[in-house]
Amino acid sequence: MSTITTHDGTEIYYKDWGEGPAVTFSHGWPLSSDAWDGQMLFLVQHGYRVVAHDRRGHGRSSQTSMRNDMDGYADDLAAVIEALDLKDATLVGHSTGGGEVARYIGRHGTSRVAKAVLIAAVPPIMVKTEANPEGLPIEVFDEMREALFNDRSQFYQDLAIQFYGANRPGASISQGVLDQFWLWSMQSGLLNAYESIKAFSETDFHDDLAKFDVPTLVLHGEDDQIVPVKDSAIKSARLIKGARDVYYPGAPHGITATHQDQLNAELLAFIRS
Repeated sequence: MSTITTHDGTEIYYKDWGEGPAVTFSHGWPLSSDAWDGQMLFLVQHGYRVVAHDRRGHGRSSQTSMRNDMDGYADDLAAVIEALDLKDATLVGHSTGGGEVARYIGRHGTSRVAKAVLIAAVPPIMVKTEANPEGLPIEVFDEMREALFNDRSQFYQDLAIQFYGANRPGASISQGVLDQFWLWSMQSGLLNAYESIKAFSETDFHDDLAKFDVPTLVLHGEDDQIVPVKDSAIKSARLIKGARDVYYPGAPHGITATHQDQLNAELLAFIRS
């Protein structure tokens, strides 16, 4: 199993497939790098080197009790990039992983980055505050924490339905897609998943987005029930200088799976541009 060890002793699992220009992938909560397999295999087949890691506390990485926050996540991404000596890389992040990419650029700059892609990403900030009145009330996230603590298995099964929009009329989501969401989620540590809710909902990324100085693509489903588009992608695209934004009508949060072919083509065209 391929791992790197960070400065605080955390083991981070990663995949490193293919050869060519580098593309990194940061996954959503509470999943693992396996959630990117549909994009990684596609890009390998088109001549790219793809790297994805399991966030600390998720998948096959250490279930550490420290640094389960965006600074810690961003520093772990930096550790992977530096250990593999990736240069001119395209950083791709989904949901919480989009926050990870934003905080990476905010803390580590773009000296190793050629482009960035934010997919259904959490920036600029999810929770409702005086400065962000359109955000989701803190009670939404408190209820997630309570449900996770009380019965995480059932919570993940219920969350999968909203994640992929399976509760919408006419939706066609296979049981296999819902089952793999549950399987990947159950691999995350309870402590880590619990603390990550605060990280993805309460972290303010405004300063990070202002530091983006590379071509950036923002993708989001217009029917995202997890990270509402009006308070995330639309605002982020305005805050990132020169960002290109694309919205999928009627699409859910999990567009990497439900719109895999369309998203892969969009991703490839952007990387090649």
